[in-house]
Order: sequence, then structure tokens, then C-alpha cells
Amino acid sequence: METWIYFTLLAAFMQAIRTAGQKQLSGHLNAMATTAVRYVYALPFAAIYLYWVIDFRQVELPVLNQQFLQYSLIASVMQIIGTACLVAAFKYRNFAVATSLAKTEAIQVAIVGALVFSTSLSGLGWFSVVLGVIGVLIVSKVKFTYADVYQNPGAGFGLASGLALAITTLLIREASLALNTDLMVSAAVTLLFMIVVQSLISMAYVYVQDKKQLPKMLTQWRLCLFVGVTSVIGSIGWFTGASYQNAAYVKALGQVEFFITLFLTYRIFKEKISLKEYIGMLLIIVSVVILLVWA
Repeated sequence: METWIYFTLLAAFMQAIRTAGQKQLSGHLNAMATTAVRYVYALPFAAIYLYWVIDFRQVELPVLNQQFLQYSLIASVMQIIGTACLVAAFKYRNFAVATSLAKTEAIQVAIVGALVFSTSLSGLGWFSVVLGVIGVLIVSKVKFTYADVYQNPGAGFGLASGLALAITTLLIREASLALNTDLMVSAAVTLLFMIVVQSLISMAYVYVQDKKQLPKMLTQWRLCLFVGVTSVIGSIGWFTGASYQNAAYVKALGQVEFFITLFLTYRIFKEKISLKEYIGMLLIIVSVVILLVWA
């Protein structure tokens, strides 16, 4: 298999686990504090990974040019917004549904990428992406009408999360490619830079919004560390996969995360999986097969 596939599967697996940890953590911290945890506790591990990659690939640290800074700074802000919206969505719908709403990110990546970055997909590529998203929407059991979104804040937060994270993924790829160096190294540099920026922004916001959240981020250090470690491993997968391959294909394959999410829903949160959800899972499987074999 190609390099991007391994990294994307790693990312999908770790993101599902991290999201489960974030849901548990959201019971102790507010949305922004929960969001901040994934950056602050991930920071030292991102630095260690960059050091290791540079040594492993025998490549010098690239210069951070203006194009890189522009893309990565905007991506940093958009990812914070997307994560905060996902955490907020947990308060309105169950774990699997809130996550599935954010998974419209896959089709949003394809659309925004085509409109803004001129990243084209093959006919089968579009079919694979759309089929996978349909599968996710079937599983979510949510009617995406204007009235439904307007009346249900959870649906709105989920969709907003998907859009913000779609823009983030596209900008991550552009930032990484702007460094013009080894792709694993450029992905690691982009990751560390963004985590530093995101840690500063999110912690400053938490300090201004509610200082009482800061000591809670220390007292819940075990769960926070779990979220931070799973987050950085997942991000390594997403950043590297997006550096090697069209972001729309990466996110389409990344929808296998939903199988893990449903397993966690059933095993940990004791939420039942219906026949309709299994049908949705089947569509996701078909979309991934089309993506890997023909697209």
C-alpha cells in the first residue's frame, strides 16, 4: 500500500479513540478547555517526533517561508474552531451522531478543494466520497434540512465542525507543500508549528473566559495526557497523509474511523447500534473499496 494509506488509517484509529477521551473530559472541562488540552498536552510529543523525523530522514530543518506561515496560521485557528464545535455538539446529541455530523468534512473537503484550490478528483473519486458521506449521514439519523439545522444547535455545531476541519485539512496540505522538503519532515514541522500556535491561542482564551478551568486541566492530568497523546499520534497521521495525497482522498479513507466510533459507542457509552447504522457502515466500506481499488 502507498504511504498515505498507512498514515491515514493510523489517524482514523487514533482520532476515534481521542474523541472518546474528549467526550469523557468534557464532563470535567468546558468546550474550549477540552479543546486546549489536545494541544497543550500534545506539544512535547510533537517536538520529540519532529526531532526524530529529522534525524531519521537525514534532512535539515526547512525555513518557514511567508506562504507557509499564512496557510498554517489560518489552519491553526480553523482547527480550534472545528474542535470546539465538535465538543459543543456532544451536549446536544449522542457520541456517534455528533461525530457523524462532523464527518460531512469529507465531502466539504472535496467541494472546497475544487472551488478554492483547484484540486480535482476522478469521477470514481467523487462517487466514492459522496457514497461514504451518504453512509455517514444514514448512520447519523439526522435530516439535514434548513429547519432541522436551525432548530437543533447540535446539528449546526456538527456541520460547522465539518466545514472548519475541511478548510483546516486543505490548508495543512498547502502549508506542508510550501516548505519544499521531505514530506514527512514538512508534515512534522507543520504539526509542531500549529500546535504551538494553537496552545497559545486556546490557553489565552481559557484564561480570559474562565480561569477556574486551568487548575482542572492539571487535576485531570491523566485523562488530559491520554487526549494529548492520542491527538498528536492522530495528527501525525492526518498531516502526513494530507502531505502525500489529495486531502479529499485522505478524508474519504479516514471515514473508517466511524467503525471504531460505533464500537466505542456500543462498548463504552452503551448506546445501541441499529440496522440502519449497519447499512450506513456497509456504504462506507463500499466507498473505501472504490477509493483504494479504482479511484
